[in-house]
Amino acid sequence: MKTKIKNGLICLALILGLAGCGKKDTVVSEPDETKSESSNILEDAISENAQEKQVAAISMPSQADDKWINAAAVMNTALREAGYQVEVEFAEDDAKKQISQIQEFAEKEVDCLIVAPIPLADLTEALETAHKKEIPIISYDRLIADTEAVDYYVGFDNLQAGRQIGEYIVEEEELKKSGASTIEFFMGDPQDYSAKMVHQGIMEILKPYLDSGRLVCKSGRIKFEDTAILYDSQDTAQKNCEALLDANYLDGHLDIACASSDTLAYGLRTALENRGYSSGKDWPLVTGQDAQLDAVKNIKNGYQTMSVFRNFRVLAERCAQMAEDCMKGEKPELNEQKQYKNGTKTVPAYLCDTQAIDKENYQKILLDSQYYTKEQLP
Repeated sequence: MKTKIKNGLICLALILGLAGCGKKDTVVSEPDETKSESSNILEDAISENAQEKQVAAISMPSQADDKWINAAAVMNTALREAGYQVEVEFAEDDAKKQISQIQEFAEKEVDCLIVAPIPLADLTEALETAHKKEIPIISYDRLIADTEAVDYYVGFDNLQAGRQIGEYIVEEEELKKSGASTIEFFMGDPQDYSAKMVHQGIMEILKPYLDSGRLVCKSGRIKFEDTAILYDSQDTAQKNCEALLDANYLDGHLDIACASSDTLAYGLRTALENRGYSSGKDWPLVTGQDAQLDAVKNIKNGYQTMSVFRNFRVLAERCAQMAEDCMKGEKPELNEQKQYKNGTKTVPAYLCDTQAIDKENYQKILLDSQYYTKEQLP
């Protein structure tokens, strides 16, 4: 019945619209009462449609990284196809701007709020305003820290990702055999809980080899706080690597550069080249994460050994589904409710799987699935 009424109203709107599109000298007279009645019907129809469509708001850190743009696009498409309105804002890595955008969403009383937080941004007050208005809040990819005002987290299994990096190093360097390999660590943003989880996963696998001397870290930098790089800065990774090479490897060779992201690995490539390393047998095993397009090209050309593939399309689709469940008043699907502690509460989560890629399997995993095209990776 509701569909028929809507169709009738649409037809009425078209008729009224066409009535105003005749010749200039044609006058269409209509009693004032009829005009008033028609106007009221149209206003009621518009109001009804606006009320029926719930609004999902998305706050992304910036447009500087394609992963945020692509994630917002995937969520936007999925939610609109499901019948929801979507509003997207990018804060351009400005914490104050993200806070202001979230406050604006709260004032509008949107029906769900998805936030990928900027590192170091204190979103507590803005999110609490939204939470008091009973707006469900989903933390996307990065865990929102130090607030009760977050209902769910959607991210990758970062422990799994760290373990995959560690396991790859063990297998590729044949660490279970005799001998020793040198290694240095370059971890992610110290304010990013996910980066800490990746480091924890790496150490679960590699610490026994560090303790036994099969792995040797000449700088002694093993703890997360000693290896974390603010903002995952490529430039800082380069400078840190050059300093470590100068201080510890002038009379030796670095065998493994363990980076927790592709962005850091780019900096390591520059540092290694600046210190005389060349691709081939002389090049260290270099790890990364995200399977960014440039990283996959580096893997193909021998400048990076592996990366952990995090399928952001799958993550964004999962987040959109969680938002839809929240707006329907249903409990979303969860698969982890113990690990993700944001400093104030343990946040219920859905974690997506990750997968190690290298020169041997990137075509099957990334091209066959059409994550990238052959034109992008000729």
